[in-house]
Amino acid sequence: MESEDSLLVRLGGVDTVNSAIDIFYSKVLADERINAFFLNTDMSKQKDKLKIFLSYSFSDPTNYSAKNIRKAHSSIDLKDADFETFTEHLIYSLEELNVPGNLIDEVIAFTLNVKKDVINND
Repeated sequence: MESEDSLLVRLGGVDTVNSAIDIFYSKVLADERINAFFLNTDMSKQKDKLKIFLSYSFSDPTNYSAKNIRKAHSSIDLKDADFETFTEHLIYSLEELNVPGNLIDEVIAFTLNVKKDVINND
């Protein structure tokens, strides 16, 4: 029987999402393949934006707004390989927090759904 709790609740709540994002950005900033995307970024604000976005989206997937994500990423030349690297770091971050594999799979499914709005393949 499938749980009726939101993904946010099943992950352990906002605290888990916040911890995952802190770990995630530590990994991203240490990775020379993708850290250049954040050279001129206020990382405190960046972390807060992603924490809010994911907590909001994981609490109710209908909260997701492709329009806002497209706009936020419209000037960034992300490639598929970059997205895969970000996703890899997200998986490792969740694993560090001992998030069960089935929940990591749900997070990655959400992430892959967002990919079309983040990658600018025009």
